[in-house]
Amino acid sequence: MIMIPMKVPKSVNTYCPKCREYTEHEIRLYRGGKRRNLAEGQRRYDRKNEGYGSTRKPIPKRFAKVTKKQLLLYRCKKCGYTITKRRGMRLKKLEISEVG
Repeated sequence: MIMIPMKVPKSVNTYCPKCREYTEHEIRLYRGGKRRNLAEGQRRYDRKNEGYGSTRKPIPKRFAKVTKKQLLLYRCKKCGYTITKRRGMRLKKLEISEVG
């Protein structure tokens, strides 16, 4: 089976809420940051996982979803404002190309 990636243009003309007009936006893929070990939620998770070799939740044997939701970030070239509230889409492969 051949994987054909979904092609997305590098820049697109869309509405910027900060400029209040349609401007050129640069598109990039959202990448999650590094997890912080000292965050309260992580400390709570580690505390619950302590003990004699057991984990607090069962490890899933098979997964229902094969893909992750890809989130695109739109950054305004005029003011630098980043739009993150666009709905993510399920894709196996995404390609950000020069020409859409």
